[in-house]
Amino acid sequence: MSPLFPPPKTLSMGEKLHWWQTRMFVAAMAFAAAVPLLWPDIPPLVDLPGHMGRYRVQLAIGDNPWLNQWYDFRWSLIGNLGIDLLIIPLAPLVGLEWAVKLIVIAIPVLTVTGLLWIAREVHGRIPATALFALPLAYSYPFQFGFVNFALSLALALNLFAWWLRLARQGRLRFRAIVFVPLSCALWVCHTFGWGVLGVLAFSAEMIRQHDRRKGERADGGGRHWLAAWVRAGLGCLPLALPMILMVAWRSGDHVTGQTADWFNWRAKINWVLMVLRDRWMAWDIAGVTLLFVILLKGVRDDRIEYSRNLGLSALFLAAVYLVLPRIVFGSAYADMRLAPYVLAIALIALRPRRGLSLRGSATMAALGLAFFGARLAGTTASYWLYDRSYDEALTALSVIPERARVVSFVGRRCRDDWAYSRLEHVPALLLERRLAYTNDQWSMPGAQQLTARYRAARGFAHDPSQVVTDRRCRGEWWRPVNMALAQFPRTAFDYVWLIRPPAYDPALTRGLTPIWRRGTSVLFRVDDTPAGRTQPLLNGVSSPR
Repeated sequence: MSPLFPPPKTLSMGEKLHWWQTRMFVAAMAFAAAVPLLWPDIPPLVDLPGHMGRYRVQLAIGDNPWLNQWYDFRWSLIGNLGIDLLIIPLAPLVGLEWAVKLIVIAIPVLTVTGLLWIAREVHGRIPATALFALPLAYSYPFQFGFVNFALSLALALNLFAWWLRLARQGRLRFRAIVFVPLSCALWVCHTFGWGVLGVLAFSAEMIRQHDRRKGERADGGGRHWLAAWVRAGLGCLPLALPMILMVAWRSGDHVTGQTADWFNWRAKINWVLMVLRDRWMAWDIAGVTLLFVILLKGVRDDRIEYSRNLGLSALFLAAVYLVLPRIVFGSAYADMRLAPYVLAIALIALRPRRGLSLRGSATMAALGLAFFGARLAGTTASYWLYDRSYDEALTALSVIPERARVVSFVGRRCRDDWAYSRLEHVPALLLERRLAYTNDQWSMPGAQQLTARYRAARGFAHDPSQVVTDRRCRGEWWRPVNMALAQFPRTAFDYVWLIRPPAYDPALTRGLTPIWRRGTSVLFRVDDTPAGRTQPLLNGVSSPR
């Protein structure tokens, strides 16, 4: 047997709990995970404002018929409906923005509780090394705003912990019954969460089935693993029903989007290095480096070992990550999303051997806690700065009336800067707060409920038409800002909103009246004739006509 996967050791449940193993500590870590999101009005996640615009259409299109002129919204059973469904009961109670904020706060909280619960179920006690996995609750996929995906993974971690607990208690029949609807609900939240739960459950069942027969003849080991593989598959059948839903969803005529970019090794290496990506590159890379140092200790340090159960789970997830393409059915960054969870499962797979003293374990726990606290402090400061940039940009909303048709151009560089401005989908908050038309909504039939139908906007109807650059970017659909200003159909829009644009030719704004300005950002009203229509700016703001 490989030294990386020694037999599981049994920890006495009567042993005294150390401070990092108590329920109070888990509750404290869960609360701490929410801290960075408490201050911002809008969680500053790249794609989230765009999703919020879709939620507003979902809730308001029945009472605001003009939205039907711009967007087509049709409910269908797809594996990407997590927050879309949750806001239906929550938004009438607390408002859409608060509903979204509360759900988003729950994601890192549930991620932390799921990781610690899994660690406890596998090891018997939470090992000190598990604390190093907690900063991955704010991983790059979450920062990017893949909120349905992140919610489904947070739920999948907790469901996997319960799966393990029910097996430990011998309640296999109950587990088989209850996980049929739970797996379907998880698939509806996001397909990825269901898939990850299946991989984790299958690997755990393989170890459980093999260990049940470990007393048989040594020369039958190969047959034992083959039998364990078959029995694990049978044990995971309660998770299989969403496969039918998947086939029905992805085989429809309305489904669009390619699956491409296989085995892009450079990108896959970069995604691993970016698992903690937020704002400060040196800080984030240093955090990832520390995680790999901890993982390496499990191989080189004879006082720390890997659990066979979670070690196999991490290897299975790593294999999926390596095989998964970057684009699946038109949805980009498919493989990137999995990278943080491969590391998280590998980290909680670590545990101290008997040779590690209590003092050594306590020191390791203190270091893990300090690392988590430092990452949370950095994320809190980063979100505060992003919130300031959101607030500055959103002052433009005060001069835009309801039902306005707004084309927005958000500046960015061709180069992938480590710290995004996170303003690419801020224009969607016009749709969310003003029921105005914005050109940043995604329009991929079969991938979500909403598609753009505003034909007058032509090539400026949906994402990524809102992104502009200083020059043509290789391999991207983004327009240079001068091209966008010259080509957008003026008769289709009432306003033009430039958000931190690159330098552009002022001659292209003839016929546009500036009515709001903040730094390089400016809001123009589309006028028939520019002469004599310009209004003075007072403190950076003027009233619309």
